Amino acid sequence: MFRSLYTAATGMHAQETRMSVIANNLANQGTVGFKKSRPEFEELLSEKIRPAAAPNPTGGTESTALEVGMGVRTRATTRTFSQGSLESTENPMDLAIEGPGFFQVQRPDGEIAYSRAGNFRVDSEGRMVTASGDLVFPQVNLPADTKHVMIHADGRIMVERPNAPEHEEIGQIELALFVNPGGLESIGGNVLVETEASGPPIRTQPTTDEAGGIIQGFLESSNVEAITEMIGMISAQRAYEMNSKVIQSADQMLQKLGNMR
Repeated sequence: MFRSLYTAATGMHAQETRMSVIANNLANQGTVGFKKSRPEFEELLSEKIRPAAAPNPTGGTESTALEVGMGVRTRATTRTFSQGSLESTENPMDLAIEGPGFFQVQRPDGEIAYSRAGNFRVDSEGRMVTASGDLVFPQVNLPADTKHVMIHADGRIMVERPNAPEHEEIGQIELALFVNPGGLESIGGNVLVETEASGPPIRTQPTTDEAGGIIQGFLESSNVEAITEMIGMISAQRAYEMNSKVIQSADQMLQKLGNMR
C-alpha cells in the first residue's frame, strides 16, 4: 500500500514539472526567437518480487516475472529548434535567420553566446548590439554618417554614405552551427551557451555549409503553438488529478486496515 503512495507522488511531481515547462513556453510565446521545450519522462526501476524462471518440461514453473513499477521521473527537457514564423517589422536592424544557425553575440565577460533573436540595435559608439546591449560577434561598427544599411542574405553589411557613389561593405555577419543544438544551455536573455553536449560551434557565413540565410526587416517569432500547449496543459492537469486520486484511495484503504479489529 505504501508503494502506491510513493508511486503516485512521483507521478504528481512529474506532471508538476510538465506544467512548469508548458507555463514557460506560453509565457515566452511573444519572445523573439524563443524555442519551446518539452519534458521527457522515464519509468523508475521496478521492484522485482519474483524473477521469471526457465521453462520446465514437467511444468510447475513461472514463465513471467512478478515486478511492480516504482513510478516515474523527469529524464530531460528537450528544446525544439523548428523554424518560427517570420514577421515583417520594416526596421533595417531587425534580422531573421531562415534556416539553421545562430547569431553570435559577445557577453560582457567576453564569452561568446548564441541566439536566434535578431532584434539588433546601434549603440552610441555605432556598434551593432542586441536589445540587452551585447555586441554582435564579429563586431560590426557603422560609420557615424551612415544613411542607409543593407544586409544581404549571405550576411554582407553594406552602408550608404553621403557623397559616396556606391554602397560600402563594412562587415560580415557570421552564423554558428552545432552538431547537437539541443545540448546548448540557456542562460536567459534569449541567449544560449556552448556545452560539451552541444559540441564546438561551426562558424560559417549565411547560405553556406547548410546555414540559413539572413532576411533584413524581419524577426523570427517563437515556435510556440498556443493550442498545442493548452492541450498539453489539460492533459497534465488530468494526470495530476488522477495521481492525487490514487493517493486518496490508498489512504482510505490504509484507514480501513487500521480500523480492523
